[in-house]
Amino acid sequence: MSRFYAAQIEAIAEALQNIFENGAYADREIARVLKADKRRGSRDRAFIAEHTYGVVRYYRLYAHLAGGEPRQKSDYWRLIGVHLLLNGFVLPDWREFQGLNMSDLQDQLALARTQRALRESIPDWLDELGEEQLGAEWTSTIAALNQQAPVVLRVNRLKADKATVQQALATEDILTEPLDADALLVTERRNLFRTRAFRDGLFELQDLSSQRAAPALEVEPGQLVIDACAGAGGKSLHLAALMENKGRLLSLDIHGWKLDELKRRARRAGVTNLEARAITNSKVVKRLTGKADRVLLDVPCSGLGVLRRNPDAKWKLYPEAIDRVVAEQTDILSRYSRMVRPGGKLVYATCSVLPRENERQVQAFLASEHGQGWTLEHSHSYLPQRDGYDGFYVSRLGRA
Repeated sequence: MSRFYAAQIEAIAEALQNIFENGAYADREIARVLKADKRRGSRDRAFIAEHTYGVVRYYRLYAHLAGGEPRQKSDYWRLIGVHLLLNGFVLPDWREFQGLNMSDLQDQLALARTQRALRESIPDWLDELGEEQLGAEWTSTIAALNQQAPVVLRVNRLKADKATVQQALATEDILTEPLDADALLVTERRNLFRTRAFRDGLFELQDLSSQRAAPALEVEPGQLVIDACAGAGGKSLHLAALMENKGRLLSLDIHGWKLDELKRRARRAGVTNLEARAITNSKVVKRLTGKADRVLLDVPCSGLGVLRRNPDAKWKLYPEAIDRVVAEQTDILSRYSRMVRPGGKLVYATCSVLPRENERQVQAFLASEHGQGWTLEHSHSYLPQRDGYDGFYVSRLGRA
């Protein structure tokens, strides 16, 4: 394996310490560390990012193999050493790596792998919840969620087709393979945000499972469509493309700063039929009662379906947080569904693998007074081990 340097390990240790001791989000912390030293080349940056995520993903297992949870910076070096050894690197004779050797680790690892929560490096409560919710499916689901996520693009059909985007990226030595619909799989990890094709708005990064939500809504040009939990707007942009920029697309969110990002992305994508509106009070939703042909509810969730992208989430989650988000989903579904006109449709989606947040939420809605007159037209759970991409849930309901 290629060599590494003390400065790289120091950067990873600094990032890990902030993630686990100060509650920093892994993606933001890695970005901060990478920006801190402008002298780092692309290989340094890639090494730091990849191996920071690697340690975060298997933090519990590595801490077990290293003799306990880290208490100071040098302990994080030791965790990194365990990670590197298990990934085929030869450790230099540095003080921080003293006592680490592959033969000892292999014996410990064999024993650790007999315990699922330790092997997959998740909290015990999460392992118990996953088994309760998914039964025999949980073991393969959590194993798949520990794999590195593939990189998938969604071609912006307002500006290009798949062949055009493939050709444009190929001129910058980025190879892709066509998937279904508007999706392309990137075969080698590269910085796509620096490409001319991205700056020109020819594509967005969006996992294949996430790309299922907008088409499920069955939008048509000329309709009034509401993306009621729009966030930074990846699905809003997809809806605009499916609507061919015709009709009216209203993107709502309680966070105004996310909508600012959506507006910027919409300009790049050539979207002209979108209006972003912050939900500053309950009247914003009430005024839209019975107005929409289609409503997309990509609701807040536990995020357990995207642990491959956000592995630190499993260390920030706790049971009460899931209870709260389930209650929030119930509230959103009951109130926001009123925006759909008779004869209209609604899509309820999450990036979770838990039936409690998915099928059971929809079933509870249909059994409630708010669900009277609604019928379930489509329901599908995407699981990483079965479908190959993020864990995701999409359902479509029709209103009589």
